[in-house]
Amino acid sequence: MDLVPFVGESLALDLVNTRPLTASGRVDLFAADGGLAHWLALEGPRMSDVAFASIGAADADDLAPVLAVRSHVASAIAHVMDRQPVPAADIEGLNAAMEAAPVVRRLDWTDPPRLVSERTAEPMVQLAGFLAEDAAALLAGGDARLIRKCEAEDCVMLFVGSNARRRWCSAARCGNRVRVSRYYQRSKTF
Repeated sequence: MDLVPFVGESLALDLVNTRPLTASGRVDLFAADGGLAHWLALEGPRMSDVAFASIGAADADDLAPVLAVRSHVASAIAHVMDRQPVPAADIEGLNAAMEAAPVVRRLDWTDPPRLVSERTAEPMVQLAGFLAEDAAALLAGGDARLIRKCEAEDCVMLFVGSNARRRWCSAARCGNRVRVSRYYQRSKTF
C-alpha cells in the first residue's frame, strides 16, 4: 500500500485514516517529516478558518492536541461501528478540544461586508478544535451509523457507506487490487 493519505471523506475519517496498515503494521503518516504539512495541503481547502501559515514541521509536542483528537475520534468511531456507547472520556476529549479553540465571529466591513469566523488559539490547538468539531458533527449526525471499514484484507481505511453497494475505501485503490487478486486466483485453477 502506498503511503499517500486517503482523503475525501469527512475530515474526522480522513484524520483517523492517517494511520494506514502496511506490511510491517500500522504507520502514522504524521510521524514522518512534513507528514502533517502534506496532509494539510491535501485537506486545506476544507478548513478555511484554521491558520495554516504557521503550521509547518511539527514535533511530537506540537502534534499532541491533534493526535489526542485523532485518538478520541478513532475510539468513538470504533464504538459506534460496534453499536456500543461512546466512552465518556472520548466525548470529554472532543469537547475539551473544541472549547480550547473557540470560534469568534466578527463583522468585516470590506466590500462587501461579511461575517467572519476566527479561532482564538495557537494554530495546532485551532486545528485540533476544528477536527474535533467535524468529528462531533459526524458522530451526532446520521452518517455515523453508515461508517464502514474497507473490505480489502490489508486495508483499515474507514469511509461513509452512503451507497449500500460500496465495499472499498477506493475502487481505484483497494477495489482494483481485490478484483485483480480474484482474477489471478481463478486463472490459477485452470
